[in-house]
Amino acid sequence: MLAFLFSFLLTFQGYSPTAGELYASSSNDSVLSTVIDSVRGRYIQIDNIFIIGNKVTRENIILREMSVTNGEFYYEEDLSEILKIDRRKILNTRLFNTVEVTTLELSESKVDVVVRVTERWYTFPSPIFDLVDRNFNDWWQNQGRDLSRVNYGIRLYRNNMRGRNETLRLQIQLGYTKQFDIAYKIPYIDRAQRHGLSVGFLYAENKNIAIETVEHKRNFLDSESLLRLQRVYQLGYQFRNSFYTTHSVLLGFHDNKISDTVAIANPEYYLDGQTTQRFFSIIYEVDIDKRDINSYPLHGHKTNFFLRKYGLGIYEDIDQFDAGINHARYLDLKRNFYLANYTSVYVSGPDEQPYANRRGLGYRKDFIRGYELYVVEGQTFYLNRTTFKKRLFDTKMRLGLMPIEEFRNMPLAIYLKTYFDVGYAQNFDNYGENIRLSDRFLFGTGAGLDIVTYYDTVLRLEYSINREKETGFFLHLKKEF
Repeated sequence: MLAFLFSFLLTFQGYSPTAGELYASSSNDSVLSTVIDSVRGRYIQIDNIFIIGNKVTRENIILREMSVTNGEFYYEEDLSEILKIDRRKILNTRLFNTVEVTTLELSESKVDVVVRVTERWYTFPSPIFDLVDRNFNDWWQNQGRDLSRVNYGIRLYRNNMRGRNETLRLQIQLGYTKQFDIAYKIPYIDRAQRHGLSVGFLYAENKNIAIETVEHKRNFLDSESLLRLQRVYQLGYQFRNSFYTTHSVLLGFHDNKISDTVAIANPEYYLDGQTTQRFFSIIYEVDIDKRDINSYPLHGHKTNFFLRKYGLGIYEDIDQFDAGINHARYLDLKRNFYLANYTSVYVSGPDEQPYANRRGLGYRKDFIRGYELYVVEGQTFYLNRTTFKKRLFDTKMRLGLMPIEEFRNMPLAIYLKTYFDVGYAQNFDNYGENIRLSDRFLFGTGAGLDIVTYYDTVLRLEYSINREKETGFFLHLKKEF
């Protein structure tokens, strides 16, 4: 385990000052200005910052992402670099299709900064037709392309509510899993725009659930009657103390029930044959994000750490903790070649955990390519993923017949890639049904294409081979990491 942590820590970078810390100067620098001016250009002052094109978005939301301020002095060359970074930060709010930041010269020593944006379409009412399985490949092969294993309904996302970057999510879902989900997030509740709040509620009913894992594949139980009922209430707090770092705390209450049929089929589902699981939870998370473009990064790095506790002593149904840290690094190798690496370490306790709360390789984005059909549950796991890719082309197409202006300009980029992943999961004690892939290093490699288009859509087509010499073609609808 120490070797894993050591190799992970090698990927970390030390603290680096922000663009504003590096470049901003005051008029007291006049003693040095003559010497530095010959290298860094004129010493100029920003008179005003103008924002154009924000029909919905409030100006303060955009200004929050900018290092420059009215009345401040900068060297000309430094100001150009700062504005490039500010443009990326504004784009990473995901509120705009395009962002341009330029200067307008007023005199030898004064400029205005002009920010031009084209806003996205913020309301997305869409039908739900989702597979219930972990991924498309799991449904296609392990579940025999069973069309009854789908969810349908309506989903509404309303981004940038009130022009303040607030988000409303509403989901009414029928089919395989009946679910009602509503959440609202306010990124800033104070004048300084550092503190935010979020609330959420989830209600879900299942007549088919995974009740056990055998040979690293989940077995499902079907019934005409209700097998599981879930209610989740959440309240969150976010603190964004800088451009790149966000701390968050999420407090939740979980009220879960299963039928006697589930408890009999797997007494360890909630442990000791219990049919109810009620508990409070708390999650602390810190996110350091210095990627160039969040939706499909090619340069920069991101670090995420979380610490989670299930059961706060009020109820005794569960007493469990887990923690994880992951780090992604993206390198621009020039000439349209790129390298990306992702490392994740996860630990949990105690040794005995309810089946419903177990995690491991194969859940969410923590999987080894080539092992999409498997879950390798474990109390601890380590994962490292590396991708080398070449951009084949990057263009924008004008869809003249598209009636909605926000969808009329379609970006399209295609990347050819190869990759290699390695991981290790430490098995739970007395988990004899799943030992083939546990407690040993696993690896997968392959090649594929990434197709990137607007509104953060990434289509990944991958052909992989794993350590067991199993091959397969896999389809994914999200970026790698």
